[in-house]
Amino acid sequence: MGLISELKLAVPWGHIAAKAWGSHQAAPVLCLHGWLDNANSFDRLIPLLPKDFNYVAMDFGGHGLSSHYSPGFPYHYQNFVSEVRRVAAALKWNRFSLLGHSFGGAVGGMFSCIFPEMVDKLILLESLPFVLDTNEMDNLLTYKRRAIEHVLQVEASRKPEQVVSPGEMLQRLLKKNSHAGEECGKHLLQRGTTQVATGVWLNRDRRITWAEHCLDFVSRELFMHYIKNLQARVLLVKATEGYYALRREDDADKETVMFVVSSLKSVLKERFQYFEVPGNHYIHMNQPQQVARVISSFLQNKEGSPASL
Repeated sequence: MGLISELKLAVPWGHIAAKAWGSHQAAPVLCLHGWLDNANSFDRLIPLLPKDFNYVAMDFGGHGLSSHYSPGFPYHYQNFVSEVRRVAAALKWNRFSLLGHSFGGAVGGMFSCIFPEMVDKLILLESLPFVLDTNEMDNLLTYKRRAIEHVLQVEASRKPEQVVSPGEMLQRLLKKNSHAGEECGKHLLQRGTTQVATGVWLNRDRRITWAEHCLDFVSRELFMHYIKNLQARVLLVKATEGYYALRREDDADKETVMFVVSSLKSVLKERFQYFEVPGNHYIHMNQPQQVARVISSFLQNKEGSPASL
């Protein structure tokens, strides 16, 4: 399935960039990338998925080729959720499916609870539909404070974009993101950087740093309340060597993920499916065939009964 087109969708602060595969007439699937990634995240997976869908992978605001938010306007989780609604309106989609990796899944999860009638299927790849406040209570005010201070600092510094060699940029990415791997890192940087005479610079807005600065953490009680609003069928695909928590130091604690899985199972019943596959957090880029089969059967399955693999 060849790439059909690059899209630029107008928003009040500029545009949201996206890339599309498949026919506009086909059933729509909106793909949401992870924190600090971009739409290239899905380039290896989408060609392995059923051809009779229209896949659109968007760059969140301030990421990839999308416009940065206006000066003084913060990047907040709720804004990214609202971007999904704007993209759906621009594409004239009333009902569609969502495929979210990592942070993109949390955006898709919230969207699916706020606009339940708009979402047919929700696919969570190495992701949970919400980020729970387990292990985070003592940090929440610190995150809020750092978020404000960081933005003020960036605004005050006015330093020009740092230009480095492509090799150095790749090393920086891999240092912060060991699961990505060299090939996957290069692929994300193709869309995440701009080439200039002396090297490359990052396209991403420097006001965006840590996901915890922008997230809404929810309690278990609120989580249970929210998911009762879901009308979508939900598939959660977990990589066995992937992430289990927001911060790496909490990764050994798998209880939160298990709580989310069992809660979704008890609330959604046969509308929920859970699969574990071998691989790490970037399974959909590093070994897309590992997840393509389960996602394909889920997308093509009309009844929502578990697809036989």
